[in-house]
Amino acid sequence: MNLSRNKRPLYQQIKNIIKDRILHGLYPLETNIPSEPLLEEEFGVSKITVRNAIKELVQEGYLETSSGKGTKVIRNTSTSKRSTWKRFTEVLVEEGHVIHKVLLGAESVTHEEGSKPHSLFGTSGLRIERLYVLDDSPYIHYTHYFPAWIGGVDPAELDAQSLYGWMEERKVTIAKFRDEFGVAPPPPGVEALLKSGKGMPLLKRYRYAYDESGSVVEYSEGYYRSELQPYVVNYDV
Repeated sequence: MNLSRNKRPLYQQIKNIIKDRILHGLYPLETNIPSEPLLEEEFGVSKITVRNAIKELVQEGYLETSSGKGTKVIRNTSTSKRSTWKRFTEVLVEEGHVIHKVLLGAESVTHEEGSKPHSLFGTSGLRIERLYVLDDSPYIHYTHYFPAWIGGVDPAELDAQSLYGWMEERKVTIAKFRDEFGVAPPPPGVEALLKSGKGMPLLKRYRYAYDESGSVVEYSEGYYRSELQPYVVNYDV
């Protein structure tokens, strides 16, 4: 896997990749992650780089190392400050599912006049498209829009961490979200990616992410194949 050659240390990038795999069920709870030599080979880095990444995940409570027994996953939920409830993907992973993310594209775009991104961010901005695969079946398609001032994106950065982790690295703090739901057939290209059937209406989620000043810093549209798995929100009380 290619790592980003930006200013972030390589061990932090590897740490984020391993953490993301844990949170999405690719490294299940109570199982061992790949050995250090395998991780060194995958990422093309030194032993000390891999060990530093693992050390931080141990300190954060995700991993446990044992001499002669490998490194075991002991926690698979985040401690995000963004909300008091579990993320949707965490709920699915706890139920035994595996979630795999595919980055479809990341590019600077000109928003069509009259569109929602144009009304929120003006003429120019950044668009990121992602596909979530649930247990080997295409499940969710997301299109994310950002204001132009957030800058460009190196695809390797998004392979290494969550979208909101990437935003935090750019000093964008999310203060709240607003979700709206509807039902609509997806555009033909999205329909083909999701393999949902011609003209089939899907659950559609619109999300607005606001910074501390109340400005929208991310807008996304997601199509869900809810016949595979209902949209779930678990609240802690």
